[in-house]
Amino acid sequence: MMSRRNTLLRLGALTGTLTGAVAGLRGLVASAPAHAARAYEVMHTDAEWQKLLKPDQYQVLRKAGTERPGSSPLNKEKRAGVFSCAGCALPLFSSSTKFESGTGWPSFWQPMEKAVREDTDTTLFMKRTEVLCRRCGGHLGHVFDDGPKPTGLRYCMNGVALNFTPGAA
Repeated sequence: MMSRRNTLLRLGALTGTLTGAVAGLRGLVASAPAHAARAYEVMHTDAEWQKLLKPDQYQVLRKAGTERPGSSPLNKEKRAGVFSCAGCALPLFSSSTKFESGTGWPSFWQPMEKAVREDTDTTLFMKRTEVLCRRCGGHLGHVFDDGPKPTGLRYCMNGVALNFTPGAA
């Protein structure tokens, strides 16, 4: 027969185990991106990034967050122009490579030359290819192999991570 003391000790141990597991999962999902420690041409402290960016931009660009699908006005942008990094103004995508993917995020079939870098992203228990700004390391989104010709790629970008400048693309 189990005593009250033994029951409480077992419940305490179980609670500690569950708390550790939840903390581990939280860390897996919300930890700083692995690329955050790399050196980039444009570097700022975390506090400086928070001052330079709007809160939603900071969450996406610096913490690898994702905006709600359909929430970016850039998703419907049809004019000729250039989409650049909201963190450092590096031109990233030409409007001539933008297409309607139906996903709710601005999508492109190709970035500009030497504009982005790609890293493996294994958060959320899946393997994806993360797209980062080459100059500041800002998280832009992910690239998938279900896009249109000629590349067959879909660069699915967070609109909040981009600025649009109309004009020649």
